[in-house]
Amino acid sequence: MNAVIYARYSSDNQREESIDGQIRECTDYARRENIKIVGTYIDRALSARTADRPDFQRMIHDSEKKLFDAVIVWKLDRFSRDRYDSAFYKRQLRKNGVKLISATEAISDGPEGIILEALLEGMNEYYSAELSVKIKRGHKENALKCMSNGGQLAYGYRVNPETRLFEPDPVTAPIVKEIFARYANGDQMKNIVSDLNARGLKPYYSDQFYVSTLGVMLKNRKYIGEYRYGEVVIPDGVPAIIDEEIFEKVQRRLAMNKKAPAKGKAIEEYLLSTKLYCGVCGGLMVGESGRSRNGSVHFYYKCGNAKRRKGCKRRKAIRKHWIEKLVVIFTVNNVLQDDVIDRIADAMTAMQYQEDTTVPALKAQLKECEKGIANLVNAIQAGILTASTKERLEQLEKEREALTINIAQAQLARPKYTKEQIVDWISQFKYGNINDPAYQKQIIETFVNSVYLYEDHLILNYNYKNGTETFSLDEVNEAFGSDLKNFAPPKTTSPKSGVVFCYFRMFETFLGFLINVFLPISCPAFLCYNREKIRIR
Repeated sequence: MNAVIYARYSSDNQREESIDGQIRECTDYARRENIKIVGTYIDRALSARTADRPDFQRMIHDSEKKLFDAVIVWKLDRFSRDRYDSAFYKRQLRKNGVKLISATEAISDGPEGIILEALLEGMNEYYSAELSVKIKRGHKENALKCMSNGGQLAYGYRVNPETRLFEPDPVTAPIVKEIFARYANGDQMKNIVSDLNARGLKPYYSDQFYVSTLGVMLKNRKYIGEYRYGEVVIPDGVPAIIDEEIFEKVQRRLAMNKKAPAKGKAIEEYLLSTKLYCGVCGGLMVGESGRSRNGSVHFYYKCGNAKRRKGCKRRKAIRKHWIEKLVVIFTVNNVLQDDVIDRIADAMTAMQYQEDTTVPALKAQLKECEKGIANLVNAIQAGILTASTKERLEQLEKEREALTINIAQAQLARPKYTKEQIVDWISQFKYGNINDPAYQKQIIETFVNSVYLYEDHLILNYNYKNGTETFSLDEVNEAFGSDLKNFAPPKTTSPKSGVVFCYFRMFETFLGFLINVFLPISCPAFLCYNREKIRIR
């Protein structure tokens, strides 16, 4: 008689050695009964209360091929703990000419065997239901102690095997900090994902990072120490990886980006999209357009909360080209100075020698890969060889090869730049045309983190010196005109009124026209005038 062995363990404190024990006893039974074992099916960490188990279903399907005459299980509860599933799938096996045998439960083929088997199945189902209640109660007790209850582990953490408490993983926690810092400082998710994947890094439960992966990570409050399991929520229940200030900054940016219009669909590109905020309410300022009486289209930024009437009292919009050019002028005047460039270059030079997070993470993945290969080799030496075992071994070997290459590349692909090279690279931005939209975009994307627009001044946050520096510009109106207070887009009124657009004030229009067209912005004398008029706090 040919037979296969089916082995299974659930997640309630059972491990791989449980499988080994089941296979050993089933093999001993087969040897005593002169039965030939032709294959093995194994489901790990899966409950028998459901039939949705990959190898179980594969075994039922293979029984139709007449490759074996019996299925040997350690006990009947390994096959199923649901009486209805048990009856259904045993009937499927019988239909295919396959007998179910328990290696440790002596069940005869007569009427008394039928009664005994039904009794065992009933007891198994009762035990399973009782066990479920106990497990839930135990999980709640664990949760009140902030212990791990299994399940998907948040990237950046590991579980202490002795205490079962969460602790930061020294290999992956720095990567979590990097992700939060980069997003908080204005980097886009797709850029972060591309960089992580290019470096060969992987999350715990996937082959690569995705934007959706980062979206879940950036919202996970466990990173600020909040333990959550079901209805149990305990602040400071786990060691925090991320500061609350950075976490809240990330949440604000996520909320703003969710409401922000799609830049790619806009006819006019708003360079300060997702960077310009209302100083009154802190809401994101969004792009809009209006048409003047002569048919010309003008572009503006307006507070999104005011536009949607969500409580912001700011009704005035700001002209798009005016505010974008103003931000670029301040950035060139304040950031692209020799002393500031020197400080930035020092910081960037020091960052090159900070501890690399890529190589340790890749080495940890390689260690897990080699461990998996070793386990499969041991299983093959013990006589457990299936098509899936061979396929998985080949996958792990390819993964090991790829990881080895990635580690070598990561160790070689971190060129060190001198301070002089960094200064030269930053200094190139000093010589662009302030009126060129491409140059404006380059300056804003490279140096500007956020801009807060108030009624009488601007606050700019720049991307350098390991964070952001804030410059309060209190005399914007005096130096550049009163656009911040009074320029507004044309307002469309009801057609019945006969008035389609409102007028700009003559003086303000003339002043804005002077600033944007006739004043030689790139003139050294004008820049000198600006530096004298603008007091930087």
